[in-house]
Amino acid sequence: MSATSEPPAWWKAIKPFVNGGTSGMLATSIIQPIDLVKVRIQLGATGNPFSVGADIVRKDGFFALYRGLSAGLLRQATYTTARLGIFNNMTIALKEHNKGANLPLWQKALAGLSAGGLGALVGTPADLALIRMQADATMPVEQRRNYKGVGDALIRIVREDGVSGLFRGAGPTVVRAMSLNMGMLAANDQAKEMIEDLGFTKGGSAAVLGGATIAGFFASTFSLPFDFIKTRMQKMMPNPDGTMPYKGPIDCAMQTLKNEGPLKFYTGFPTYFIRIAPHVVFTLMFVDMLPKMQKDYGL
Repeated sequence: MSATSEPPAWWKAIKPFVNGGTSGMLATSIIQPIDLVKVRIQLGATGNPFSVGADIVRKDGFFALYRGLSAGLLRQATYTTARLGIFNNMTIALKEHNKGANLPLWQKALAGLSAGGLGALVGTPADLALIRMQADATMPVEQRRNYKGVGDALIRIVREDGVSGLFRGAGPTVVRAMSLNMGMLAANDQAKEMIEDLGFTKGGSAAVLGGATIAGFFASTFSLPFDFIKTRMQKMMPNPDGTMPYKGPIDCAMQTLKNEGPLKFYTGFPTYFIRIAPHVVFTLMFVDMLPKMQKDYGL
């Protein structure tokens, strides 16, 4: 296809979703080791991120840092494909409603919340598989699930817990995604506009990188408490009497607050920020870069 021809309608329809998912998968491939360390710290590993990472390599080898990558890529192929595609389409629709004017912050936040929640519903099964695969090595040997891969994890979850088991922790997953995407997508758009208003080139590297970096901070701050609850809910196993440690996400939050204090929700914040912020930055940079590359080929 030449660079001057009009791309087909079907490509225009799926392009935001394809670019969103591809961007998320590329970013995940880069930061997967940091995500694994973050999960281990949330589940009780002691020490700083570097010592935890070194301990994983010493005990299980370097490639253990990439445990759960297949589930992470599947999660991006579902969750990020949906959330970034939905956000793009909502932004276009709202801009048309505003007769071409930039969206006010509240509309950006609404689009981010909606896109994050809907995308999270699609991605919850892969997210559950990812958490379990990453957490497996922290369990006693006799309690490990020893999944062979993301496909085996999903099949065994359905076999052992039913189809509904794929959506364990869906509540906090959705809320966490809504908070993260409100911080990430709304802050990114708002920050880029403010940077461009300062005289920087519209769509230039300063606006893209600056907006993405600011978005990474707000995404981390808004979403960590919900991520903490989500991780505990997805990792929990039955007590000896067969009951579950938490009745639901609210019970998990209340027990954590009562027994461990409010700061417990921000356990591992430095690692979480180091994990979330680069992922946000890489994802948003790829989202900006891919259409420019595709334009050269008439896409």
